[in-house]
Amino acid sequence: MSTSIFLLWLVSIPLAIHAAINVNQPQGFLLNCGGNEKIKQDSLTYGPDDRFIKTGNKTEIKQEGLVPLLSSVRYFPDDAEEKFCYNFPVNKGRKLIIKTIYYYGGFDGGTEPPIFDQIIDGTKWNINTSADYADGLSSYYEVVMVAHNKVLSICLAKNEHTTSNPFISAIEVLYLDDSLYNTTDFGKYALVTLARHSFGSHDKLTFPDDKYNRHWDPLVDDNPVVTSQASVTPTTFWNMPPEKVFENSVTASRGKSLVVNWPNFPLPKTYYYLALYFQDNRTPSPYSWRVFDVLVNGVKFFSNLNATTSGVTVYSTAWPLEGETKITLVPANTSPVGPVIAAGELFQLLPLAGRTLTRDVSVMNDLTKSFNKKPQDWHGDPCLPKDKSWSGVICSSGMNTRIISLNLTNAGISGSLPPSISKLTALSHLWLGSNELTGQIPDLSSLQNLETLFLQNNRLKGSVPGSLRNKNGINLK
Repeated sequence: MSTSIFLLWLVSIPLAIHAAINVNQPQGFLLNCGGNEKIKQDSLTYGPDDRFIKTGNKTEIKQEGLVPLLSSVRYFPDDAEEKFCYNFPVNKGRKLIIKTIYYYGGFDGGTEPPIFDQIIDGTKWNINTSADYADGLSSYYEVVMVAHNKVLSICLAKNEHTTSNPFISAIEVLYLDDSLYNTTDFGKYALVTLARHSFGSHDKLTFPDDKYNRHWDPLVDDNPVVTSQASVTPTTFWNMPPEKVFENSVTASRGKSLVVNWPNFPLPKTYYYLALYFQDNRTPSPYSWRVFDVLVNGVKFFSNLNATTSGVTVYSTAWPLEGETKITLVPANTSPVGPVIAAGELFQLLPLAGRTLTRDVSVMNDLTKSFNKKPQDWHGDPCLPKDKSWSGVICSSGMNTRIISLNLTNAGISGSLPPSISKLTALSHLWLGSNELTGQIPDLSSLQNLETLFLQNNRLKGSVPGSLRNKNGINLK
C-alpha cells in the first residue's frame, strides 16, 4: 500500500555550528550516512552507517560552509536491487521517533535531486526534495511509530519517476517514552510530523532542551508575546514538551479572542493528531489562571480550559482538517486576563501498510544468513510494500501478511536450509530445485499447507517426512 505524505519538514542549512554541549546522547541510533567517521552536530554525535547497511556507495559533498551532517551521502546506483535497506536492532513494542535527512548537494554532478520512495517497515511514501534544494534547504521526514519486530528496516527504492540514484544524508532512530502520543492506535497508524512550533519564540529548540531531539520551530505573528514567570515540569505532560517551550507565549488582551493561523499552509482533507500547549505566564498566585474555549476552524475543540502556571495540554487523536487552519481562543466572561497559547504539534495519521508476521520475517532473516548467494534484493521486509517484495517470494494479502510461496528454482544459491524454515507454516509452494544447497533437509512436517515441494538437483541429505508424502494432492520432487 502506497500512501502519499503531504508535507516534509524543511531545515535551513546552517553555516556555523553551535558550541558542543557535554550531555548524554539520546537512546537510539544517530547515523552519518556515507561518512567514514563520527561527527559532531551541535551537541549530538553521529556515527558511520556501515554497520547497518551492506549496499550502496559513499561520497562527500564539497560545499563551503556546509555542516558536517550534510557533507556526505550514501547513494544507490545498483539497478538490480528493488530496494536498499538499513536494518536496526530495536526493542519490539517500543515507540520510536524516526528522522531521515536529505541534502542532494549535486553529489552526482547533476542539478536536481532524484525522486524516489522511502519505506519504513513496509509502509511507503514518496521522497521529492527538488523544491527544497532549489531554495537552498535540506529536508527531513519525521515519523512516530512502534517497532513491531526486533529489526526495523528503513529502505530507499526507485520508482517510475526516478532518473538517477537515490541517496540519504543522515538517519535518526530514537526511543520515546511510552506516554508520548499514547492515545494513538500504533497497531494501525504511524504519526507523520507536519508542524511543531513554539509560539512567540525566536529560537529553534532541539536537543538537549528536548531530550528526543524533536525540533520546535519558532513562530512569531502579530499577536502580543508574553514571557513566563513560572517553570513547568515536562514529565507531568504525557508528550513531555521541553520546559523552554513555555518561556514565551502569544496572548490577547482581556475580553478579546486570540486567533492563531497555524500551520501556515493548507492541509488536505484527512485526520490529524493535534496537541496544543498552554500556560498562564504570570507569577504563581491564587489569581494566576485563565479560562477560555478552544476552537479549531470554528469547531469547539475544548470548553472552559483552565490554563494555570503549571501548564496544560489538550489534544485530539483524530481531528478532521482541510485547507487553512485557524485556532481561536475565546475567553470566558469571568476570566481576569485574555487567553494564551505556548506551542502546538500537528501530525498526519498514516495508515500502516500492514506487517509481515514476525515469525515469517525471522525465518527469512535466517535464510539470508544460511544462503551464500542470496538474491540481491533480499533486504528489508520480505513482503512489503507489495511491489517491492523479495525475489521469489509471494505473500498473502491483508494486515497480517504471511509468506505463501518461495520459488528460487535455478537461482544459483548455495548454503544450507535452516531448521526454522519449518515455521513458514503458511507456505503452499516451496521450490528450491536446481541450486547448490547442501546439508540436511530439515523436518518439514509442520508445513501442512504445502501443495508443491521441489528440492531436486541439490546436494541435500535426508528425506521428506512421510506426513507430507502421504498427503493427498501434494507434488513432491
